[in-house]
Amino acid sequence: MKYTNELENQCYVKKGVNHGPSPIPEEGKWIKAKEIKDISGLTHGIGWCAPQQGACKLTLNIKEGIIQEALVETIGCSGMTHSAAMAGEILVGKTLLEALNTDLVCDAINTAMRELFLQIIYGRTQTAFSEEGLPIGAGLEDLGKGHTSQVGTIYSSNLKGPRYLNLAEGYIVEIGLDSEDQIIGYKYVHLGKMMEHIKSGIDALEAIEKASGIYGRFDEAVKKIDPREQ
Repeated sequence: MKYTNELENQCYVKKGVNHGPSPIPEEGKWIKAKEIKDISGLTHGIGWCAPQQGACKLTLNIKEGIIQEALVETIGCSGMTHSAAMAGEILVGKTLLEALNTDLVCDAINTAMRELFLQIIYGRTQTAFSEEGLPIGAGLEDLGKGHTSQVGTIYSSNLKGPRYLNLAEGYIVEIGLDSEDQIIGYKYVHLGKMMEHIKSGIDALEAIEKASGIYGRFDEAVKKIDPREQ
């Protein structure tokens, strides 16, 4: 290490304050994080690409600085789904710092990684005050039965009004309207459950019916429309 002559010629003044970093909450403990291995926690973050054509929700479960579990959910860009597939292979097993400095293929996923890094190193994880955090596999449990992401897709025009296409319950097949043409409920198919039924050998039409449900006052609707055709 080289020093300038000006610095070398100065007299020494002792530093009085040396109490280390402030502790941050991690999995129910207060930790003075000095190295990457001091970091643990599960958290979520959102990223977006430069042209803002797509977005990524990234979930990481970190134990002692190592990413043990990653859930990559993308929307809005076809290329992002393939990027997510590669990122899923890249992330696990890496340290938090390695992942931050690795090309995760897609701008949105890279941005999500950056946002998660900031949350994690400042002790803002979802498990900051949960003893021992969450077990590996918690990210998968977030998806629920059928292992499909919760997606909300609504299209609306000034000319014809709103169309519900996908909501938390699933794929919307019918919208129920009242006498004033206002939406009061809908019928949906949970695609994850439907595919599980089909894989188990159930006929496709029966599988759709078994995975269907209604929400709101759908049964009271005076008019029912297909949101993709009417």
